[in-house]
Amino acid sequence: MTAASAEALLTIDGVDTGFGSSQVLHGVSLEVREGEIAGILGLNGAGKSVLMKVIAGVQPAWAGTVRFAGTDITKLPAEARVAAGMGNVPQGRQVFPDLTVEENLRLGAYTMRRRSKAAYGPALASVWERFPKLYERRTQLAGTMSGGEQSALAVARALVNEPKLILVDEPSAGLAPLIVEDVFATLREVAATGVTMVLVEQNVAAALRLVDTVHLLQTGRVVSSGPVGELDRSMLAARLGIGRLLSATTSAALQKRVGGSGARSVSPKKPPVKISAAKKSAPKKAVPKKAAAKKAAVKKTAVKKAAVKKSSPKKAAAKKTAAKK
Repeated sequence: MTAASAEALLTIDGVDTGFGSSQVLHGVSLEVREGEIAGILGLNGAGKSVLMKVIAGVQPAWAGTVRFAGTDITKLPAEARVAAGMGNVPQGRQVFPDLTVEENLRLGAYTMRRRSKAAYGPALASVWERFPKLYERRTQLAGTMSGGEQSALAVARALVNEPKLILVDEPSAGLAPLIVEDVFATLREVAATGVTMVLVEQNVAAALRLVDTVHLLQTGRVVSSGPVGELDRSMLAARLGIGRLLSATTSAALQKRVGGSGARSVSPKKPPVKISAAKKSAPKKAVPKKAAAKKAAVKKTAVKKAAVKKSSPKKAAAKKTAAKK
């Protein structure tokens, strides 16, 4: 084993797998170092989620090995991998909808409670401290929560067992953009505590702002691996599709990690249009219908006045005749 691989917390070496007669992964190899956030990117059908299931022990490997913390876990069941220090945030969150928030966390700590019941209390308190909103909703049924809240619960359920490594599969799937920002902010806070993370994500821009290294999958093969700051844009365009590269958010995220200014690219706001006092006080123009009605009323009044004026001499003559009599 090389010095580089000795430093790796997770090592995937030559893994093949699939379903029935259909092979999905073809000799996949990669390493994830302790404290690192490794991103697995690729188009739909590249085999990203299948690779995550192999790491978690949900999908058996046909060939190759999976090593975790220096131990070969290729044949270990999922429960044993959780007990060894691996947490899983599956695609679609998959919380238990008919159980409360606290009951979901209790199930997440199943292996811990079997190993040491005394350790569960402090671990749960740590999760409540990290996720205060979940503490407020601890008696609420998980199925009645929003998508973003369920994502936070899925992450908390993985962390309550105090893992060394967490697998996060498509955390932004089905969420509104603002909620996605909240979910990734949570993941950044988790990563800041030193937990190693493997992230599969279709939102390339969001992933590039978070991960340290990138492993690009194409048709079940790793075609490129390396630090995010050394990613080649033309290669990224070829592997993920030119449309993604041309996306302003993706390009900005990559520029920031490659060695840009570090500040987010924000479009300058246009200065507000100033309205002069004269314009503010100027009367509004009359609506055409109202103006026509006003004109008709004025004309009608003028006709009445003319009629009164015309009849005035006759009235005066009548008065004069009556006075003579």
